[in-house]
Amino acid sequence: MKKYLVPLLMFLFVLLLSACTDDSEVDETVEEDNTDAAETGSGEGITMSVLATPNSLDPHAANDQSSNHVNVNIYDRLVEFTPELEIEPGLAESYEQIDDLTWEFKLREGIQFHDGTEFNAEAVKTNLDRVRDEEVGAPVAFLFELIDSVEVVDEYTVHITTVNPFAALPSHLAHPAGSMISPAVIEADYEQYEDGGELLTEVHRNPAGTGPYTFEELSEGEFVTLSRNEDYWGEPAQAESFTFKAVPEDSTRIAELMTETTDLIYPVNPNDYAQIEENEGTRMNETESVRMEYVGFNTDKAPFDDPIVRTAIAQAIDKQAIIDEMLEGKAEVADTLLAPAVFGHSDDLDTNAYDTEAAKQLLEENGYGNGFTAEITVMDRTAADMAAYIQEALAELNIELEIYQLDSGAFLDYVGGGDHEMFIGGWGTVTLDADYGLYALFHSSNIGTSGNRSRYSNSEVDALLDEARSETDEEERLALYEETQQILLDESPIIPIYHPSLLTGMRDDVEGYGQHPASFHFLKDVHKE
Repeated sequence: MKKYLVPLLMFLFVLLLSACTDDSEVDETVEEDNTDAAETGSGEGITMSVLATPNSLDPHAANDQSSNHVNVNIYDRLVEFTPELEIEPGLAESYEQIDDLTWEFKLREGIQFHDGTEFNAEAVKTNLDRVRDEEVGAPVAFLFELIDSVEVVDEYTVHITTVNPFAALPSHLAHPAGSMISPAVIEADYEQYEDGGELLTEVHRNPAGTGPYTFEELSEGEFVTLSRNEDYWGEPAQAESFTFKAVPEDSTRIAELMTETTDLIYPVNPNDYAQIEENEGTRMNETESVRMEYVGFNTDKAPFDDPIVRTAIAQAIDKQAIIDEMLEGKAEVADTLLAPAVFGHSDDLDTNAYDTEAAKQLLEENGYGNGFTAEITVMDRTAADMAAYIQEALAELNIELEIYQLDSGAFLDYVGGGDHEMFIGGWGTVTLDADYGLYALFHSSNIGTSGNRSRYSNSEVDALLDEARSETDEEERLALYEETQQILLDESPIIPIYHPSLLTGMRDDVEGYGQHPASFHFLKDVHKE
């Protein structure tokens, strides 16, 4: 696990500056910190070119990279991660589990949302009630579905009671979906729904959190601009503003970086690493990740409803060759479903080794020797390159693949809706806990946009994941997750391919950048020298 800590220290230190503030000093220091903002901030705006603008600025409405990359800077959460990948207080000054089912959170005082609404226990209850409201239908509701009730004890004390013991609750609250939204905007969302509008739309139009940046402007498909929160309760942001530009083409993002049209670009294809690193005036940032890039199947559609077909395809893919030949070595082979830094990872699993001859034999023995034609859906250049490699590998099994590339929003809709056959996807275990890394991707209750895009359903896996959620003994949890993963590797609803290095290009004068191992950008300290 230690190898993941070094690249995290920079951005997690940023989080700790705010998370560890003593509550008794908040009211007295807010004004002082804000006075310093103009002095410590660079006064300059920062621009970052990314794949797409957010699908939603409502953290309850989206669980995709484009949205979370922006939202983590508008909103704060009750708890955050430390450099040791443990949880410490954020908007909550302290928390503890007071019995098997009840967690108590003591909140910081003197904090306001961007719209002036007070942050207090009622605000926490409003947020957690809304994200679990079945009528709202939040795609991230699965993260909090074991919460039974949220009780306001006093103005700055909250009790969260779970249906069963739930050891992963703090890590789930640290997820971007645990971001605190202004209750006034949430109320407006409900009101416009009663007037005939759609839920989960008002916050996107008028996002208001407590974070270091405030929402300034959104041009759908083009850019979103954030401004420094001059009234931030903790250390102020360095940059005066931060703009995310949607630039889908890799070559265009690189050209913008080279010509100083933009300050940072993400993602960077590994094949472009050297070009940026060797160019005068630009450099690369590389962070090891807890993301998993994978090949997924629609297990509702023949022949991918047959585990034999899925297993044969898994055996036909040379993961190391993909990393060496396509990714310039900027990744680690993913033989299992969880990265080593994630709680629940195991090295004691039987994996699907690369063996083309075994794959051919398996298909021939089970009536698939003549092969078939299928479609594989991808979202970006890296995925398209990998699909082309897999296309060539599967041709040896008489499987003809047609590559279908979509932009980010269309891809999520297409694959989430179950229209696909095969696809290349990615998943970051943001909470660093197997519950999120497995429950979202494989529990039958999450089929669709919540995460289970393979549409996999197995009652035994469901039962194991449910049991692991409620188990308080760590060794027992690990055993349950190991058993679950072995079933999943045997049935192969997805094929884990690699854990990528997260690659960001930037100008040499940009300092203070950090990145979460699940890929989110932490931007509060980013500035130009």
